[in-house]
Amino acid sequence: MSKSIFWAGDSTVKENDFTTYPQTGIGQGMHLFTKKEVLINNYAENGRSTKNFIDESRLAVIYDEIRKDDFLFIQFGHNDGKIEDPNRYCEAFGEYQENLEKFVNVARNRKAHPVLITPLCRRWFQGNNQLQEDIHGDYPKAMIDTAQRLDVPYIDLFSASVDCLKSLGIDGSKKLFMNLIASDYVNYPEGLDDNTHLRYEGAVLFANIIALELKNLGGIYGELLLTPDKLLNLRRI
Repeated sequence: MSKSIFWAGDSTVKENDFTTYPQTGIGQGMHLFTKKEVLINNYAENGRSTKNFIDESRLAVIYDEIRKDDFLFIQFGHNDGKIEDPNRYCEAFGEYQENLEKFVNVARNRKAHPVLITPLCRRWFQGNNQLQEDIHGDYPKAMIDTAQRLDVPYIDLFSASVDCLKSLGIDGSKKLFMNLIASDYVNYPEGLDDNTHLRYEGAVLFANIIALELKNLGGIYGELLLTPDKLLNLRRI
């Protein structure tokens, strides 16, 4: 029987269509690294935090569909910190952790395998071309703390993406995100300066990082991957 990856998250993970092209979510990039028989059910949506994802019954839908030995990838943190929006805001060492535990329990109650994934770092370089590394505050730490407390595997995509963006620099990293020149794309005739959402190159690069971390976890996680022994590190994409 084929296995499925269920993905809960925000716009950095979402499955996009032609109406937002060339925006591409990390979940779309994962198809390049997983076995053909592994299904990816991407429930990530724009603007979602752990709180409104649950409040809108999106987690309930996953509970109804996920099965034994499936996987639930849980990636939040971009929107949980938006204190100006009570529908989304969750204190990092508080409701955010409580909500993450609800996601973990959904997977475990269905005998599936939860994986916590810290949020992708935004490409925000300061005036001296230094990457703003504290962009997500305590949320990555709070997720890792939850993973360790609940004995859940986790992938620290935040730290890995910080390293990647610093390595590529302000110019080299620009092509990963939705920094678009006017008239290049029908959907964005005036261009765009967006350092949160990804283009195809970014989605593939960060999906590659997740795949490498799944390989490092080994066992059932490595078994999701297409030829893990030949997996490449594409950080210089």
